[in-house]
Order: sequence, then C-alpha cells, then structure tokens
Amino acid sequence: MTTMKPIWARLFAALALIVPRVALAGAPCETITFEDTPFSVCTVQAGQDLRLWLKDGSGAIIGTFERVKATLGAGERLVFAMNAGMYSPDRTPAGLYVENGEELHGIVTKEGPGNFGMVPNGVFCVSDRFAVIESRTFAAHPLACRYATQSGPMLVIDGALHPRFLPESDSSYIRNGVGVSADGQKASFVISDRAVNFHTFARFFRDVLHTPNALYLDGSISRLTVPAQGRADFGLPMGPIVGLVAHD
Repeated sequence: MTTMKPIWARLFAALALIVPRVALAGAPCETITFEDTPFSVCTVQAGQDLRLWLKDGSGAIIGTFERVKATLGAGERLVFAMNAGMYSPDRTPAGLYVENGEELHGIVTKEGPGNFGMVPNGVFCVSDRFAVIESRTFAAHPLACRYATQSGPMLVIDGALHPRFLPESDSSYIRNGVGVSADGQKASFVISDRAVNFHTFARFFRDVLHTPNALYLDGSISRLTVPAQGRADFGLPMGPIVGLVAHD
C-alpha cells in the first residue's frame, strides 16, 4: 500500500503474530525457517501462467483473492496469490503497472517519502522469463513485459542489500516480496510469517534463496492465499494482485 501504516494496518500486523498459519509443504509453496522466523515461499518457473490482476471487466478494482478466482475461466485454478506492489488510497498502482502487455500506469523514478520512494526501487517484469530491475535502469532500457509491477525498495541489488537497511532496525512487519534467479527462469514469492525488519527480509532472499535481485512488495497489509493448502490470509481489499494459475 502507500507508505503510511494506518491503525487498521498495524492491527492486522499484530493479529498476524497470533493467528496460526497453515504450514506449507510441497510445490509450489513451502515454509522455510530462517533465524527462527518462518517464511512462506511460492516458486514459479518461467513459462507457467503467472498473472497480475487489477480491475475486472467493468473497470472495478478486483482487490480480493475471491474476486480473482471469479475472473478465471473453465479449467483454470488459482494455485496461489498475494498482493503485488504498493498502491494509492484509491488502490491504483503507485508506479509502473502492465497487464496483458498494456501499460496502465507509468513508471515513477523520482525519490520520495516512504518505502516506495526509498530508491533504488524496482520493477518485477514477466516476459518469457522473469526479471527484477532497478526502476531508473528499466526506464532507460525498458523491457517488453507481459506483466509488470513497480514497488520498492529493492531488497537485493546485484547481490548486495539495499544500502539503507539497518540490522538493528526495530521497524518490523509482516512483509512480502519477490526475488528472481540469476538466469531469470525462477521467481520466488515470499511472505514472512512473523514480523521482520527490512535487513532480515532482504538477507533471506540473498542468503537462503540466492536471488541476486529481489523487490519488496509491501508490509503489514501483506497476504497470501494457497487454496489447495487451506491458506487464506484475511484483510481489507488490495490494489494489484499477483498469482499463479493452473490449467486442469
């Protein structure tokens, strides 16, 4: 969401610490514990049907996992979904957003307040492979993305943590993000199942998943659904949503 965390967002973050999570096991999602914190990791391979959703056919913001499911066709099934980047109070994207090859919101490259403006921020791009690219680099050399979402800050930049992350930071939230393998063939979508600071979250991508580039999607409002495994995190309607669709 936007960078301010209202009272309801802080309440959901607190509730997430006490509401049990369904353990994830097996493809495509699993639970990996890092420094006593469980992280849920959902992995997508290039060529699978990964999509972004923002509005329905009437132009209304979709906003919920249940409404995402309602957009699916016969023989399609939602494997997992999570919120997919920061958004304005009207739930429109804060930065670049591309859906089905159409740019619905332009890229934002200026520094600003809050997490989104903590440059370098970045773009997650889906084409015949995956990429996480720093926003100004993307603006100078744009890729042809079937889907793309801009968020920030970058978590890992060419193997290095974002320079403004502090190990001792006490700013802890449930956070979610995406990292991409060096060859662009795998994207790892991650949500912390307990509150963590930016430094710990970024190190999970770098040191456990070994993704050279990773992007923060949001915190405190972060949610994941994995229908086949019984997980359906609750919360208020969101902006962009990313998810994997299976064809039965």
